[in-house]
Amino acid sequence: MAEADNDNLKRTALYELHTALGAKLVPFAGYDMPVQYEDGVKAEHLWTRAHAGLFDVAHMGPASFRFKPGCGPDGVDERFAELARRAETVIPSAIATLKPGRVRYTVLLTDEGTIADDMFVGRPAHGPRQGDLYVVVNAGVKEADFARLSAVMGEDVELERYDHGATLMALQGPEAEAVLEGILPGVAAMKFMDFSPFPWGESQGVIVSRSGYTGEDGYEILVWNDHASAFAAELLKDARVKPIGLGARDSLRLEAGLCLYGHDLDEMRDPVEAGLSWVIQKSRRERADFPGAERILAALENGPAELRVGIRPLERAPAREGTEIFAGGEQVGIVTSGGFGPSVDGPIAMGYVRADLAAPGTPVELMVRGKARPAEIAPLPFVEHNYKR
Repeated sequence: MAEADNDNLKRTALYELHTALGAKLVPFAGYDMPVQYEDGVKAEHLWTRAHAGLFDVAHMGPASFRFKPGCGPDGVDERFAELARRAETVIPSAIATLKPGRVRYTVLLTDEGTIADDMFVGRPAHGPRQGDLYVVVNAGVKEADFARLSAVMGEDVELERYDHGATLMALQGPEAEAVLEGILPGVAAMKFMDFSPFPWGESQGVIVSRSGYTGEDGYEILVWNDHASAFAAELLKDARVKPIGLGARDSLRLEAGLCLYGHDLDEMRDPVEAGLSWVIQKSRRERADFPGAERILAALENGPAELRVGIRPLERAPAREGTEIFAGGEQVGIVTSGGFGPSVDGPIAMGYVRADLAAPGTPVELMVRGKARPAEIAPLPFVEHNYKR
């Protein structure tokens, strides 16, 4: 977890609830966040895979871009199309084709075509907000992300940051649908990556996307701060729901083969190396009008020098981030995420290796505590995704 000055840590609207539930709090991305509760990381991980886990992800950066009053085109379709056009100057995905009520996973590019962040981009479902562009960026780089996006959006567009007044939480697991349907009727009809507002009690309502970062079915829910604790408490009344900390969130996303920015992704890697070429739709490849297009398209055509892969240590010792990967007596890569996978009952890792060694089953060695230990390249994900298509 990231080091921070404990006196200057931010607290989410669920901080008091975390302490009441016995959470162990740690500094993370400038926030005081729960890493685990009394049951521990392994139990929380397995509970989420079998039932429903509630995560505080209010440290993330949800926000909307919209034209200032009196600016921009008149119709909502035209307004969204113009915002999407501007966003596509730094995002390689086809944003303009998003339909109302849909979210897309993508990356924010540096000028060189490497990854400044991974993120979600969405188009609101109803009313005049259909003309807005919704984004969720990572906590550790959100200030830089908002600055980069604001620069290309222009002075006639304003940024509304929800991390200042609202709480993002995630309900994940195979029983998440049944739990949330009992509180927000209609969410069960949502498909993976759907995105819509729902009324709730006396609040201004909540915004729900059928998404998450565990590999399980589930939802991310944006609730205004003055109602966030009550909404979380309502979820936790259900015996199928338990609070889950950052420790299990990390092991869940690792089993699902999902990247963590600053570890598996950074400004040294492009989307092709990272195994994320699928975020660049055919229309964007043909237009080649995004930063670093020459580098990225060349890697798509010729293959990159290195690729992100899954790794299975063949002994019980886990390989942590920074572990060197060897083959034939020479270093051929490095581990970027590693740990124990409770669902697979063994150590797992992700990292980058020389492209000619990236095929599943390729034997490699991991230098763990000064000793070369056997491992092999493994297909991703380690645990099958259970999204509702």
